[in-house]
Amino acid sequence: MADIEPWFWVAVACNFAGYAVYLAGLRRNLVEPNRASWLIWSASTAIEGLTYLAVNPGALHGMVFLVSAVLCVAVTLGIWRRAAWAMPTPNEMLCIAACLASLVLWLAFSEALWAHLLVVAAVPISFVPTWRSVLADRTRERSPAWGLWTFGDLATLIVAVRAGADGATGYAYLLVELLCHASVWFIIGLATINPLRSFGRRRGGFYILDSYTRTANMFSVGETHLGKAVFAARPFLEGQPLLEFTGRRFRSDRVPSLMRGSSDRYVQVTPDHYMGPSGRLDDLVNHSCDPNAGLRFADDGVYLVAIRDIAPGEEVTWDYSTTLAESNWHMICQCRSDDCRRVIGNFATIDPDRQQFYRARNLVAPYLRRRDAVDEGGLRQRSRR
Repeated sequence: MADIEPWFWVAVACNFAGYAVYLAGLRRNLVEPNRASWLIWSASTAIEGLTYLAVNPGALHGMVFLVSAVLCVAVTLGIWRRAAWAMPTPNEMLCIAACLASLVLWLAFSEALWAHLLVVAAVPISFVPTWRSVLADRTRERSPAWGLWTFGDLATLIVAVRAGADGATGYAYLLVELLCHASVWFIIGLATINPLRSFGRRRGGFYILDSYTRTANMFSVGETHLGKAVFAARPFLEGQPLLEFTGRRFRSDRVPSLMRGSSDRYVQVTPDHYMGPSGRLDDLVNHSCDPNAGLRFADDGVYLVAIRDIAPGEEVTWDYSTTLAESNWHMICQCRSDDCRRVIGNFATIDPDRQQFYRARNLVAPYLRRRDAVDEGGLRQRSRR
């Protein structure tokens, strides 16, 4: 027992550190976790730990699974408290159904061995939404946690080997967890484990994960009189796409009626739907009555496009009114541009010449391109600030 205890504590320490760092990134909107995967993991890890101990009674490394289960639930609660509910996508529904089927089969068999193996078989399925997410954009999960969890799995595997774990029941879960965690770590980049890239100083303060650079280092986040803002880190030409606006879509009646500060980041994208916060750079792009960019609605997404040349160091802005249909919503404007309208309202409140300027560049939401569509709303616009 004395020989394996050091590896046990290494495993616990790596897992605890991984969850702590991930929670820190979650609190600062530096990771964009897949809620479906975490919901499944929080339910399945507890069952995996309990059934593993039932099949391998007295196994010290089985306690690592229970510690991980508690921490996994903590992360899941953090994710769901910070996110509004939305129906799972078809892919997420498939993964949830597969994992629930494993649990149902376990209850039907009422046998610990089958319970453990069936839930283990569901683990790779539960990773599918996360794999799809990071393959689309690896910055969504760019956290040292994945490397720490991989090392924790390795330490747990060493504990199991030295304890003489029994065959498939002793190693199946360990190997599956190791391969799944390692696969995400490889996708997001092995350098993410480097503490010099994981921790950094900004404006004299110590912040977790802030030293990551964005893809191609095209933008930076700074401060203005309005708070956080997005700045160009390299030049952009007129007409060049800058960012894709992402986030879950909500019906207008499901958008919170009272929001303040960082939670007020909803953009109308159809007559009846809004795009919620993404936790990424698009949340931080401010309004200006004389913007250098605008939103363009395409078949494959909503994109921020430069409407004139943008120099390095210049703040990136767009006009919130170009997506707004409601006639009774207003916000005091503090953009301080020479052409400031003082109050941000719906698209109809913009000067006709400016309306035509946006229309000519295809920077008006499709439901506002006809003048008679402007008053069809009765909807609420939420700025991304």
